[in-house]
Amino acid sequence: MSHEINVPLLDLKAQYDGLRDEIEPVVREVIESQWFIMGPKVSALEEEIAAYTGAKHAIGCASGSDAILLACMALGIGRGHEVIMPSFTFFATGGSVHRLGATPVFADIDPATYQMDPDHVRFLAKRCRRLRAIMPVHLFGQAADLDEILKIGEALGVPVIEDAAQAIGTKDSTGAMVGTRGTIGCFSFFPSKNLGGFGDGGIITTNCPGLAEKMSIERVHGGKPKYYHRTVGLNSRLDALQAAVLSVKLRHLESWHEGRRENAAFYDEAFTAAGARPSDVSLDEGGFPLRTPLCLPAPHRHIYNQYVVRVPADVRDQVREDLGAAKIGTEIYYPVPLHMQECFEHLGCAEGTLPHSERAAAETIALPIYPELSGEQKRHVVDTLVASVARRTGTAAPQAATAGAAG
Repeated sequence: MSHEINVPLLDLKAQYDGLRDEIEPVVREVIESQWFIMGPKVSALEEEIAAYTGAKHAIGCASGSDAILLACMALGIGRGHEVIMPSFTFFATGGSVHRLGATPVFADIDPATYQMDPDHVRFLAKRCRRLRAIMPVHLFGQAADLDEILKIGEALGVPVIEDAAQAIGTKDSTGAMVGTRGTIGCFSFFPSKNLGGFGDGGIITTNCPGLAEKMSIERVHGGKPKYYHRTVGLNSRLDALQAAVLSVKLRHLESWHEGRRENAAFYDEAFTAAGARPSDVSLDEGGFPLRTPLCLPAPHRHIYNQYVVRVPADVRDQVREDLGAAKIGTEIYYPVPLHMQECFEHLGCAEGTLPHSERAAAETIALPIYPELSGEQKRHVVDTLVASVARRTGTAAPQAATAGAAG
């Protein structure tokens, strides 16, 4: 390269540069109004998110973690209950359930999609004594197998809570937006998400008016009317500044999804030219030891909150070091599955219990995928990763890794 190329994992400054003229006036409007908590900006965003997803109700809250917590509270999940969820996910999925005194029951994943394996859910459900809910996670921006998971929930008579924190705009096998077919959908507006705020924030979707009412009350300490409490809720209100910013960003979300999908297609083509194969082909099957994300066919829609590749576990950290040395940002989502976290040792899930989750934790690397990436940046990512994998594994790769994908 003739000059140093920097490719951060996420470049929110580049996003803001294109939105400054839209965002700053609405922020000033909130400041001038001095209405910072809840209010018309939050109500407007709730209506916009409901319309965008196709849900009948949307309830803003303080974070994606609180969205899960409020969903569980509304469904009466508490001490002694069990909730089946994937182990390969962000901590909030299990932590929110544990906070209520319920027990997370950890399921393994499909190694091709990284989504919770319905067959393992069925197996675990037979062993549960007080199963109260099933919580799939639409990980990395791709839909879990809702068709099968909803069948399981219906057969067992338990609700399905969709953890869609990484998946606003993701579509499932029916073409429906995630967060609308389960009993409740939970979304995060953490700044790194495809739709991210200027701080924490979250929203909950449901088609049940009774549950919508419960969650809207629980988020304000359980009080309705103000200062009158039938239940003990929590303080989880979405602030107006976040809502105003998110309303502006929502107008651009579809174009950002498309930009991420175009970048993913560039990576797929370039890595395939280097000998990589999709993640439904195990690394054990040989060939160039790099696996790209499996994208399910339409009407599914992957929004690529993350673009996650797999390399052999024994070189994963070295490959990541090589990328860092080349000024390419990466992340590991997630290095320790929930069933192996120290705080969940009491659940008795020994190493080896969930082999696909454990292997994914050891082999995966998330690459930059944000829509503002330039062609030069993407080629730098491809060339550096392919060269590193080839060198670290002693495997030959075609010299022109980006041939046919440089346009």
